[in-house]
Amino acid sequence: MSRTLRDTLLDQARDLFQRAGIESQSPEQLIAALDVSPSTFREMFRSKADLVMQVTLHDIERQKQEHAELFARVPNPVGRLLSLLEMGIRDLQKVTAPTYFADLIQHYPEAWETGQQHLMSYSYPQLHGLLNDGVMQKLLRGDINIGLVSKIIIEQLNMMLNEQIFPSSRYNIAEVFRSVYLYYFRGLCTDEGIQAASSYFARM
Repeated sequence: MSRTLRDTLLDQARDLFQRAGIESQSPEQLIAALDVSPSTFREMFRSKADLVMQVTLHDIERQKQEHAELFARVPNPVGRLLSLLEMGIRDLQKVTAPTYFADLIQHYPEAWETGQQHLMSYSYPQLHGLLNDGVMQKLLRGDINIGLVSKIIIEQLNMMLNEQIFPSSRYNIAEVFRSVYLYYFRGLCTDEGIQAASSYFARM
């Protein structure tokens, strides 16, 4: 798939927001950082809020594409679950601005809500299917409540991004993510599942 100028600008804006925060950048600073003319910027983005929304939608599509490539490469449902975990850790490690998520939640609620809707319409069914496959293949415990566990995994993400619980000034979000999910997933595995996933656990 050929990349467009819009794709490039959205990637650059995402990287800038994650590195420096969203609210720290005025529209004029954004235009300068993206190295485009004001007229080109205005043709593509109605406002800074529109840019943030487009960045959110663009990143959702990137994740879906990466997941499709992963699923084509990894047949094992436990391997898929843990590879998704690795991707999540990698993505969160790129967010070095401590204000990034707070900026998104407080100042761009529509973009934040779009991300939340994506979790429920895409991530929840994806998790539910992988957990079900893992149980059927006896890689995950047969007594787990798949719907409840899927919900818990989603809500754990919201908990981690809650500044009241894990303030970014004190906690590294990628390390919190790893600590929450790695041990939780391990507890869901059967002995066979742990053996199948041993290489993932060893490198996380």
